[in-house]
Amino acid sequence: MADVEDAAADFETVSATVGAHVDRVATVTLSRPDARNALNTQLREELEAVLSAVEDDDSVKVVVLTGDEEGGAFVAGADVTELRERDSIEQREQGRRPRIYEHVANLSKPIIARLNGHTLGGGCELAQACDVRIAAESAKLGQPEINLGIIPGGGGTQRLPRLVGEGQAMRLILSGELIDAEEAADIGLVDEVHPDDDLDEQVYDLAESMAEKSPVALEIAKTAVQASSKMDLDDGIEYEAELFAQLFATEDKNEGIDAFFEDRDPEWKGK
Repeated sequence: MADVEDAAADFETVSATVGAHVDRVATVTLSRPDARNALNTQLREELEAVLSAVEDDDSVKVVVLTGDEEGGAFVAGADVTELRERDSIEQREQGRRPRIYEHVANLSKPIIARLNGHTLGGGCELAQACDVRIAAESAKLGQPEINLGIIPGGGGTQRLPRLVGEGQAMRLILSGELIDAEEAADIGLVDEVHPDDDLDEQVYDLAESMAEKSPVALEIAKTAVQASSKMDLDDGIEYEAELFAQLFATEDKNEGIDAFFEDRDPEWKGK
């Protein structure tokens, strides 16, 4: 059993498989079907533990994060019951970083959000923290927190404008409007939309294409792209050049170039 599967074996709200669809790809499934996979404390803690195991499991190169089919959602939001019971002091304590959103965003391995249904509130923020978002046509997305007299608190006011622009982010956050997957793709909130029956094929084709690459290059490439939203252009280009140069000290760089010249598949060492 892979380390990731072992870590999730006794969990109630998160399960994990490795290689069930594609070699070296872990599928992490959120499962609170009676609550449409709403993020409560238990789910957050169990997901954090699984992601920690992903970091340490060399058999995993790519992660697919999704909701269970029974719940009919990716994540339908935060657990509103928990929110109702907290005061501001308790919420500040709960909001200490790193939260689950940061654990997802900071994972060294690529993580694809498979949006199989409603992706709302904290669920939409969780998807935004992933590297790529692929949605089923039936999915609905939005930040409806304003309808509860609150605002997005999991990074939505910061990540959403970076994905869709300030105007579209204002529209979604201030209105609480839900949009379908096609509109989400039009504005840049999701990267691909596919018929529900084709979702797995498209998600795992992409995951497989990533998993075939050097794990060192995958990590450095992810780091470089993420820096683009945190640095100005000149600093970002300088940072990219430094990361590029660092890869020249790896065995995988030499293996990749040798395989190219020898017209064969590379055998990555991960170092």
